[in-house]
Amino acid sequence: MTGYIEPMVGRYVHVEIDGETHRIYFEENGAGIPLVCLHTAGSDGRQWRHLLADDEFTKKFRILAFDMPWHGKSNPPASWNGEEYRLTTARYTQTVRAFCKALDLEKPVVMGCSIGGRIVLNLAIDHAAEFRALIGLEAADFQAPWYDTSWLHRPDVHGGEICAALVSGLIAPQSPEVSRNETLWAYMQSGPGVFKGDLYFYRVDGDLRGRVEGIDTSACPLYLLTGEYDFSCTPEDTKRTASAIAGASVTIMEHLGHFPMSENPEQFRRYIAPVLGQILKQSIPSKQGEHV
Repeated sequence: MTGYIEPMVGRYVHVEIDGETHRIYFEENGAGIPLVCLHTAGSDGRQWRHLLADDEFTKKFRILAFDMPWHGKSNPPASWNGEEYRLTTARYTQTVRAFCKALDLEKPVVMGCSIGGRIVLNLAIDHAAEFRALIGLEAADFQAPWYDTSWLHRPDVHGGEICAALVSGLIAPQSPEVSRNETLWAYMQSGPGVFKGDLYFYRVDGDLRGRVEGIDTSACPLYLLTGEYDFSCTPEDTKRTASAIAGASVTIMEHLGHFPMSENPEQFRRYIAPVLGQILKQSIPSKQGEHV
């Protein structure tokens, strides 16, 4: 549609992480319950553009999607001098909490995909009281690596093309071609070594086996949704993880893979709408002071 301006607005916020100020880019739209969206490894907040532009969701939710440092429009910190980037559980957790604090978000919902789904589980373990609800897409306590990260940052290999090639098979065959290409394009634009550094968290530092049993879903509801075509975080991985968490909600999404919000936004909407509806319902007190 020529001349159409999409409703989300992009800005930068200065966030203190580990004692250093970071300039973080984020986009937002809507009003109501804060909903913070976390992108996948090696990508950026563009993955959430369809959710950000959803007229119905943004009537009740203030949807925010930020680019992690080193990703998208968020640069590395000023002190960075070229050393290898490695994402850790502590750093990732601190980044999410610092972003929410910097924007003064009151009891936000956090929804993350892939590495974002893994950190959602860590938030549920250690910081559940800070959040209204947590949503993990393609989330599990651990997945055995099926890839060789040594290919992801080499001078004789095109980094962007190899990153996109690696994840291309994780997209469901039913996904529209235009959405598939858009999802992969973000991977082709990733900074050198960033995808590899994110996978350090995913395959080494972020192993949560033996810890998810402590999640209290009465303190913060936890929703886990995984695409049936995801062979990185398989439905079995998610079900195994959920079996150790009393009260966790589990949904296996048909015709979706590892990037549901970007690879097939219309199909993803069918699954996330009931979840957001339930969170909204639980957040509105009745006239008797009870939750409806």
